[in-house]
Amino acid sequence: MLIHRRSLLAGAGALTAVPLFAATGGVARGFTHGVASGEPAANSVLLWTRCVLLDGTPGEVQAELSERPDMAGARAVGAQITGPWRDYTVKITADGLTPDRWYYFRFVAPDGSRSMIGRTRTLPADGVRPWRAAIFSCSNLGFGFFNAYGHAAARDDLDCAIHLGDYFYEYAPDHYPATADTVPGRIPLPMAETVHLADYRQRFASYRADPDLQSLHARLPMIAQWDDHESANDSWEGGAQNHDPATEGDWNSRRDASIQAYREWMPVSDEPWKTYDIGALATVFRTETRLLGRTEQPDLAPLFKEADPVAALRAFRDGAWQDPGKTMMGWQQESWLNHAMAASVRSGRPWQIVGFGTIMGQTDMPADAADWMKGATAGASSYVLNGVTATRAGLPFNVDNWGGYPAARARFLRAAQGLGGNTVLISGDSHNAWAYDLAQDGRPAAVEFAGHSVTSPGFESATAYDPRRIAADLVRANPELKWCDTSRRGYMALTIAADRVDNDWIMVDTIKRRGLGATIGHRASVLRGRRVMA
Repeated sequence: MLIHRRSLLAGAGALTAVPLFAATGGVARGFTHGVASGEPAANSVLLWTRCVLLDGTPGEVQAELSERPDMAGARAVGAQITGPWRDYTVKITADGLTPDRWYYFRFVAPDGSRSMIGRTRTLPADGVRPWRAAIFSCSNLGFGFFNAYGHAAARDDLDCAIHLGDYFYEYAPDHYPATADTVPGRIPLPMAETVHLADYRQRFASYRADPDLQSLHARLPMIAQWDDHESANDSWEGGAQNHDPATEGDWNSRRDASIQAYREWMPVSDEPWKTYDIGALATVFRTETRLLGRTEQPDLAPLFKEADPVAALRAFRDGAWQDPGKTMMGWQQESWLNHAMAASVRSGRPWQIVGFGTIMGQTDMPADAADWMKGATAGASSYVLNGVTATRAGLPFNVDNWGGYPAARARFLRAAQGLGGNTVLISGDSHNAWAYDLAQDGRPAAVEFAGHSVTSPGFESATAYDPRRIAADLVRANPELKWCDTSRRGYMALTIAADRVDNDWIMVDTIKRRGLGATIGHRASVLRGRRVMA
């Protein structure tokens, strides 16, 4: 489907309302959650399903592959014994495939029953034909329908999906969202916060029951990485804001449970970070910036309570904030990423596309942001006004993203400058849409396309102030920021070509009811060799 700027993106056929359901190992039987694929390479792809046998015992599930949508000439590509120890999930890597080709796949249970048919695609081995990916983050089921997933699944011009994290949220019902803000029928199980392995498994099962998410997984291979909510809010290697050891136990046990469930339910390999070569065109880098190497993010809250908060914040700015030991990725991953990006440049691939869970672009709170908060809740007003105070002291308003790790940010950007390639960052987490020209030491370093959320609310949830004026205030206050949208939901569509990378921010019409209406809200481009947006 050829897509033009701001054109209406129509889906293929009408949508029917499908009730949300949640499956558990002891209730639903057979192929309970459709099929999925991921970890695409030039000659292989990982295939996923979940199959609970009729008697609930372990069994062997076989995967079949074909080049035909009707599965004509299907051949077996592997089998796996599954059972309760892996929540009846199945992951099989199909190898020996032809590069840059669509394949169709299904699974066969021991009793001969078959799963639905899925579609997947291998990466190109050479050549520089344009390659397109849909990029998602922040899908909170309670806030609305996953129309962004359904819209991308209905397109016929995408090669892959990329998920940058917050695939689900760990909170109990009536927390985020509150009951009053929850769309009817969109309450995920369990009816409590996810803390233990069984909780995380059930939350995955509940989300993966969504028909639009199932449709996306059945249509496109996915490159996926977690952010914080797949474990707990504002997580780091030693804990999380939303984890209380006194009532929820040891953090390491909770972290390990979240990782196990993620690796069971997602079409991902067990490597914490990985490269994906897109022919001779680009390398995509999957990173991990939450659970394995991130040092604890700064806590500015006590500083705002000081007699002179600006002085306290400035002292922090000139001291602890600059600590080079504070790292987002950990030193092992930093070294790996530097070497992997250098190898991509040496190979002649023009583009290095790095996926991060959180935003790197420098973002300060505008001095006049207090105007946004007229009539807003006390919590929202406090957040914005504290952000204004932090900016007066020379600090960003968000220190859970790269704003809390300036030394690590500088190391990454200086390394990118020294490579001689073309670095493009794709990032999520903020729920809003952003485009940045990133600089270091006064020189261009990279471009960042930051995605809005699938459903999680942005600035519009806290204020009735005109979102166009909010965006204008933010751009005016932040030299790196070239465009933003703080009020609409959707996904990004990235097109990589030999001479340029284009990014569309797709804005869905609504998340309060199911539908495929959407527009292209903005397009930004970077030309090869420029390191700034065109």
